[in-house]
Amino acid sequence: MNGAAMFKMTLSMAIFGSIGFFTGKTGIPAVELVFVRCICATLFLGICWLISGQYKVEIWNKREIIQTLVCGIFLVLNWVFLFKAFEEMSITVAISIYNLAPIFVLILGSLFLKERMTFTSLLAIIICFLGSIFIIGIQNFYSLTQFIGSGFVWALLSALCYAMTMLLGKGINGLSAYAMTFLQTMIGIALLFPFMNFDVFHGLSGSNWLYILGTGLIHTGFVYYLFFDSLRKLSTVVISALVFVDPVVAILLDTIILDFRPSILQSIGILFIFGGIIYTLIKPDINPEMEV
Repeated sequence: MNGAAMFKMTLSMAIFGSIGFFTGKTGIPAVELVFVRCICATLFLGICWLISGQYKVEIWNKREIIQTLVCGIFLVLNWVFLFKAFEEMSITVAISIYNLAPIFVLILGSLFLKERMTFTSLLAIIICFLGSIFIIGIQNFYSLTQFIGSGFVWALLSALCYAMTMLLGKGINGLSAYAMTFLQTMIGIALLFPFMNFDVFHGLSGSNWLYILGTGLIHTGFVYYLFFDSLRKLSTVVISALVFVDPVVAILLDTIILDFRPSILQSIGILFIFGGIIYTLIKPDINPEMEV
């Protein structure tokens, strides 16, 4: 096992786990924050792309470029929806729902890619669904206004867009990780520019700017560099396990620094969601013949 790659992947996930904390300190809305992230990531990874010399050997395929750009749209929407969820609910709750993305991959893969859904997958989906209901609170499902205002919709949309990003990214093999991310963040800049309100940057404190630049340079540029540099040197099982460092750090920061205290039902819901996801990773299919 590549120890250096494991360290880089763990560090990238740990840093990304603090993004919810940073987001709350920036003082700007979700769209403007994602716009800054896209600019910082484009500059940072573009420079890394040039220094590495990878741009000289890129294989540009029209189908892959289009697929990468569409994937980039979902990636940017995923960020916007996640940050909007942070504005409406606690980091712990938002991150827990956001990590339903692998479950959405199972569902979408079964619906559109005709992939077989096993008993294990179906059981995990049911467990995670119950967990999401416990997290948001059953009472919030009684009123549409309460449901929308809870932030649950934003967190759910972020998970869905993240799942689409993973599915669309599957078939991209010719482009390097640098080229792929560079194209995605460029499309993010173009996509968000018409919706920008530059007035939100007026009157920000020095501390706000530190958190904004930290979110762009550290949580986007540096983290993506570490992530992509280690991604292809690790097995899928190891990557799937290390990805859980992200929500663990996010939940610890939320409970220790921001004093979030989940209710008993929310705690059960969090355990259900992460239990269901881990179950799909370590539990073999109970009945390989069963299809849904």
